[in-house]
Amino acid sequence: MNTAELRQRARRHLGPHFTRGAQWTPGEMPVFVRGEECYLHDSEGRRFLDGLSGLFCANLGHSRNDIVSAAAKQMETLPYSTNWGSAHPPAIEAASLIAELAPGDVNTTFFVNSGSEAVESALKFARQYHRSRGEQQRTKIISRRMAYHGTTMGALSVTGLPKIREPFGPLLDGVRHVPNTLGHVGDCGPASELDCVRAIEDAIVEEGPETIAALFAEPVQNGRGALVPPAGYWQELRRICDTYGILLVSDEVICSFGRLGSWFGSARFGVVPDLITFAKGATAGYAPLGGVAIREPLVAQLFEHGARSGFTHGATWGGHPVATAVSVATINAMREEAVLSNVESRGPGLRAGLDELRRVHRCVKDVRGTGYFYAIELMGDRNSGRELTDEESATVLREVLPKAFQRTGVILRGDDRGATMIMVSPPLIADDTVLTELLHGIDGMLDDVEAVL
Repeated sequence: MNTAELRQRARRHLGPHFTRGAQWTPGEMPVFVRGEECYLHDSEGRRFLDGLSGLFCANLGHSRNDIVSAAAKQMETLPYSTNWGSAHPPAIEAASLIAELAPGDVNTTFFVNSGSEAVESALKFARQYHRSRGEQQRTKIISRRMAYHGTTMGALSVTGLPKIREPFGPLLDGVRHVPNTLGHVGDCGPASELDCVRAIEDAIVEEGPETIAALFAEPVQNGRGALVPPAGYWQELRRICDTYGILLVSDEVICSFGRLGSWFGSARFGVVPDLITFAKGATAGYAPLGGVAIREPLVAQLFEHGARSGFTHGATWGGHPVATAVSVATINAMREEAVLSNVESRGPGLRAGLDELRRVHRCVKDVRGTGYFYAIELMGDRNSGRELTDEESATVLREVLPKAFQRTGVILRGDDRGATMIMVSPPLIADDTVLTELLHGIDGMLDDVEAVL
């Protein structure tokens, strides 16, 4: 089947995700047919560097025989079974490995199928947990502005991005959005005195602490561009939640399983949250799997005193044998190949390369991130302090960058969540050769942006 026919059928029958109609109709829409290591190949024979790891998930690269074999073996042995009143070996093994890697007493994992479902599950757990303690009034949620937590209605309610919330209102009542950490980097003095921390405690007091169920935050916030928290920030989140009896939920759909150089992002910042949501890297993109990992005392409370003495929640595919077998193979491969050490050792070099591009290109306003997770924020001209106009931003995101990805052979993501940005998230196995190619591609993209501006 030729590329033109594939594109035609895609436009007619395939519903694209988060894609503008004008982006879906052009003749150059890529159709990817094969992957190997850090690269994708399209139907016309071109090779592209996957600089976004698919969507922050293809952490071990593409077409690994060991993971494919684990999935095939599980399909031959037990292709399907549930965790409804029963268990099966791959789900048990995956949950056991996660308990071993997670911080503190975060020892129980409830598997679902995606990051949105993981957040939805954390929402439901928080409400039912407080109800089991006789605190039915604890239903409200605190989350941060411009944070992305998913697309299902509950997760979308927690999300702090107005553009993607607006078409679906009214959403879940009782969600309060507070300032994020934009503008606070490194050691900013006592974290308790930062305005972004004080705003959280002020919001809790205003809403009534006895009505708040949970506080959701990402270790490094994706929305608004890879916001690394200032020193002491997560310790303050833990203090605030402990003070007011609120559950602290670390949304690690992107930040877990090595993206920041550690198994879990919250552990990197020295805190044990009450719940950790995850997905993406748990299977390195080889199978759909998400979950919420929960502190053992909270689970015990719910099973002893909750409705029907358990978590009243489930999904047909949650803890699917093939998906959890893939997760086991992924975690084992990451350990055996010291993937986290690769991120730890090469991450600073990637950051240095991005900082050098900022120095060279006047269209780069800022570079933020850590590990293998970065955002490049763009502007009109750094030398004069000129920001992009709305028209320029639209041109860069909808015309310049898509063409630049094709021209350079490096796939990244243009992002308009609060600013005009390029998101950078290479596979965790990327070595110096791959990172050099990645930086060269970004250099070319920034040339294209400046040529238009």
